[in-house]
Amino acid sequence: MHILQVIVYAIMQGITELFPISSVGHAVILPYVFNWKQFSESDVFLPFVVMLHLGTGIALLLYFIKDWIRLIASLFIRNRRNERRQLLLIIVATIPAAIIGKLFETKLQELFPSALSASIFLIVNGFVLFAADAMRRRRRATKELSDLSYGRALIIGIVQTFALIPGFSRSGITMTAGLSSGMSYEDSARFSFLLATPVILGAAVLEVPKLMHAGSPQMIHDGLLGGLIAGIVAILATAFLMRYFRTSEVRALRPFGWYCIVIGVVVAIMAGVGAHF
Repeated sequence: MHILQVIVYAIMQGITELFPISSVGHAVILPYVFNWKQFSESDVFLPFVVMLHLGTGIALLLYFIKDWIRLIASLFIRNRRNERRQLLLIIVATIPAAIIGKLFETKLQELFPSALSASIFLIVNGFVLFAADAMRRRRRATKELSDLSYGRALIIGIVQTFALIPGFSRSGITMTAGLSSGMSYEDSARFSFLLATPVILGAAVLEVPKLMHAGSPQMIHDGLLGGLIAGIVAILATAFLMRYFRTSEVRALRPFGWYCIVIGVVVAIMAGVGAHF
């Protein structure tokens, strides 16, 4: 694998995992656009992507480490009821992602493996973000994370599984569900990122031992370098987004929606034209 490919993939993963523009969709589209199919269809691609996810998962954990310490400590401190409830909400929302992801992730990605299908779902993702902004304009933010019901948390966890389909964004779909529950952009983003941390880390940690056992030294080297770069970029992306959503009152998701639609349309046209030649 060329060092340029490692860097490009790592930067893409660090940005798209947190920005509501679908990291899985970009992982499908990027090899098509740059004609890197030889690498994306090789045996080392999936292990490499797992290492990138591990890097972004660790980055999320480090960025929110104070939150996680506070949430876990609430289990042992009597007067931390709000924090304890927030932790339970995260656990409830994580359950469907863990179960459905384990059962259907490979099947879903096999159903929609092409750049064309990823671009179509990326366009749909863009319209979902527009709809989220429309909901936010129609209703004021009246709830904090601890005000969510467990039923709502479960729904957010269920819709998170749409991110298994290339083109749908995990952060975008969970933020949309959070906004529809009455939370602000900032609280929706925080819950989305906290919820993503155990899901991403859990999936990556399950695969890493297999990679270390079966992978070549060069593949492990590329994976570690890519994971490090992806982690650094992810921390910067998270810091930017949390500040951005903290200062945005309306239409915060619209720029990302336009990006998804424009890129989706361009790639769909390229894939459609390419299919005729």
